[in-house]
Amino acid sequence: MLETSARLLRLLSLLQNRRDWTGPALAERLGVTTRTVRNDVERLRSLGYPVHATPGVAGGYRLGAGAALPPLLLDDEEAVAVAVGLRTAAGGTIAGIEETSLRALAKLEQVLPAHLRHRVNAVQAYTVPVPGSGPTVDAGVLAALAGACRDHERLRFDYAGHDGSASVRTTEPHRLVHRRGRWYLVAWDVDRRDWRTFRVDRVRPRVPTGPRFTPRELPGDGDVAAYVTEGVGAALWRYRARVLLHAPAADVVARMPAAARIEPVDEGRCVAEVGADTYHMLAHYVGLLDVDFEVLEPPELAEHVRRLAARYARATGGRRSRSAGPG
Repeated sequence: MLETSARLLRLLSLLQNRRDWTGPALAERLGVTTRTVRNDVERLRSLGYPVHATPGVAGGYRLGAGAALPPLLLDDEEAVAVAVGLRTAAGGTIAGIEETSLRALAKLEQVLPAHLRHRVNAVQAYTVPVPGSGPTVDAGVLAALAGACRDHERLRFDYAGHDGSASVRTTEPHRLVHRRGRWYLVAWDVDRRDWRTFRVDRVRPRVPTGPRFTPRELPGDGDVAAYVTEGVGAALWRYRARVLLHAPAADVVARMPAAARIEPVDEGRCVAEVGADTYHMLAHYVGLLDVDFEVLEPPELAEHVRRLAARYARATGGRRSRSAGPG
């Protein structure tokens, strides 16, 4: 009886970890016959787990959604990850799930073993969140995108560009990436026949999803986080600028975000390509580097820097006139 119960837990864990399984693949992982797999599937169904079976050579088993949520099987590391994730979500950038996250966390911590509860509490006690100013995203949108990525299903959505323009995109979604308070979707744009990075807060999915597709290889070494970092620097800011900095490239690189591009000119100068949502932000950002610089492009940034310089000059002139006493 114990052997059968342990095998059922193992079978349930396998079904939860992957969407589709063939009978022979499950039998091999469990070290039993396909007939035993069929019998164990029936036992899971009797316990309330909706395991769907598809006959034929290409058929197999899939754990579906039922009318009620059956118990989930989590190992120690998964339980800690879920608890930490729920605590983060309670104050994160996903709109509408704060209270729900706290309720789920309370239920999970109630059944956590003491040693796991201590690990979760340690993470909470010694982690200081920095409030972000990034936009929030709808939890339903995030779940829909994650599901399309997982199931390799084409996704059509309405997308709002930086300039307010609207377009409809047909994509093969690849991964979701969270970076500096923003969520991004990396996907193959079917119409443009190229990879694109989309801000999730500007995505409105259309349902139902499209047919399944064979995933493509991401350019480069396949590092999704690095690809998004480069994409943010190259395309996702509303305004771009090229600035000649009177400082060695080696000194500047460590003070610039990963998305910035630095090109050495000579031993004492380099060109930086940076981005921001406004020219005002660009001007202040370059000024904070505390080095002499020249705006190469665009002219709008040069004009904004001139206005900013005049404002600072008026501020310092006024201070001198007030501090000067009678001769």
